[in-house]
Amino acid sequence: MSDLSPQQIAERVRDGMLLNDRATRAMGMEVTAIAPGTATLTMRVREDMLNGHDTCHGGLITTLADSAFAFACNSHGELTVAASIAVDFLAPGRKDDMLTARAFEVSKAGRTGLYDCEVINQRGERVAVFRGRSHTMKGKPAAGNLPA
Repeated sequence: MSDLSPQQIAERVRDGMLLNDRATRAMGMEVTAIAPGTATLTMRVREDMLNGHDTCHGGLITTLADSAFAFACNSHGELTVAASIAVDFLAPGRKDDMLTARAFEVSKAGRTGLYDCEVINQRGERVAVFRGRSHTMKGKPAAGNLPA
């Protein structure tokens, strides 16, 4: 893997993870940007994503942020999983809103990482903020198309 740049590794991780990430694909999410330690995903709020109050279910907003977190923390090429997350909802998502989640690395030391993610709507209004702590499995590739 030493012949690949950090950006090339991040792009390979994106491609490899998307092949197997059925949840991200089923929710219509798209990875619009990836780089080492950061990822941006979008998701249009569909009718079937609304709760009983006609707003986007909080679990689905969390899933969008969690997917951005997953792509960001795996972007270095090693298999990385969530150890904990915290989410604060600031505004509702509405039908047909285009939500954008941008996750970025705050700290990475040893096998532990800390990532923040902001979810905004198409008007730039914050819908949620998310913080995730990650755990890296040393020596295991993040995606099938990367060597261990």
